[in-house]
Amino acid sequence: MESIVYNQEGKEVGKVVLPDTVFGTKWNADLVHQVSQSMLSNRRSGTAHTKTRGEVRGGGKKPWKQKGTGRARHGSTRSPLWVGGGVAHGPRSDKNYDRKVNRKQKRQALYSTLSKKLCEGEILFLNGIAMPEIKTKAGKEVLGKLSGIKGYESISKSRNAVHIIIPGKDTNLEKSFQNFGNISVGQARNLNLLDVLTYKYVIIVNPEESIKSLTNTNDN
Repeated sequence: MESIVYNQEGKEVGKVVLPDTVFGTKWNADLVHQVSQSMLSNRRSGTAHTKTRGEVRGGGKKPWKQKGTGRARHGSTRSPLWVGGGVAHGPRSDKNYDRKVNRKQKRQALYSTLSKKLCEGEILFLNGIAMPEIKTKAGKEVLGKLSGIKGYESISKSRNAVHIIIPGKDTNLEKSFQNFGNISVGQARNLNLLDVLTYKYVIIVNPEESIKSLTNTNDN
């Protein structure tokens, strides 16, 4: 399997051979859903907490006697029926949201999603992005050039436009794009399923090195 490689000017400069294990995987919607929901659940902080009627301060005295007043019977002003009372069935910080996901499942879900995006023309391969200095303007110019490629006209316009995958740390490149709300940059070894699902397009810089890093260390 081959794909066209472009430069940051939006011009074809060659082709890259893609491994079938990563970009030729059959789409598995059930697995992708299971893994993505588990990862989102694992990200929950679980800090929301409400008190039950037994934890709210006060309410020890019966508000009025049981019979003879003509009013409904109540045993405590801290019942969930009362203003200032406890909360029934509210969120609790002692709830465990962690879900276990096997490494093999996470890897297969990621590869399945990458394969689907490649088939739908949402993955772009670049031989490199040179950023001599940190400049947002330079990043905007690169996106403008890439939007000239057929099929990628909206690469800088959609709400969650692009996730840029780089083979290693590049401070200049990362900071040149950090002011864009719809662009994110991450290293290939840290790529996970949610990164791919969140953004419409994926740009893989230096595909040979990035894919090698992705297949060797992807256990996120």
